[in-house]
Amino acid sequence: MSVLLPNMADFDTIYELEEEEDEEEQDEPEPVVRSQELPRPRDAPDPVAVRGAGHITVFGLSNKFDTEFPSVLTGKVAPEEFKTSISRVNACLRKNLPVNVKWLLCGCLCCCCTLGCSLWPVVCLNKRTRRSIQKLLEWENNRLYHKLGLHWKLSKRKCETSNMMEYVILIEFLPKYPIFRPD
Repeated sequence: MSVLLPNMADFDTIYELEEEEDEEEQDEPEPVVRSQELPRPRDAPDPVAVRGAGHITVFGLSNKFDTEFPSVLTGKVAPEEFKTSISRVNACLRKNLPVNVKWLLCGCLCCCCTLGCSLWPVVCLNKRTRRSIQKLLEWENNRLYHKLGLHWKLSKRKCETSNMMEYVILIEFLPKYPIFRPD
């Protein structure tokens, strides 16, 4: 029998193969496919949702997020780090959303004449704003939160008060030891 360690990420996982199978697989090794999302263990707490706290919402994206520290995160992350991260997201929104609102008003005024095509700039600007927030959150994850066992992401959720959809920042708890399953 032989022991195969594919890479350092799978260092803790040891695969035992018989020599006959090993010779057959040397011709064409099967790639190991891993999903992007790690499965949450059953005992992991539910994700924390940071909702929008602004007065203006463009296509479900609020103009600012609440900076109040959730008590669930006590002991996981410092309140100052949380507020700094939310402040960075709010600064991104403060920079991008006023332009989106101006284009939305202009698009609504011209909507009848353009058969709705005047709303396309707003849709594209909103998508660009979401992408910049997602990149910012990914940078924050790589810089700090993955080391603390947390993962921040922008997610679309149903509003509590109506059937409308809104974007929230979800803070998920990562498993202590990632589970890799070769497919």
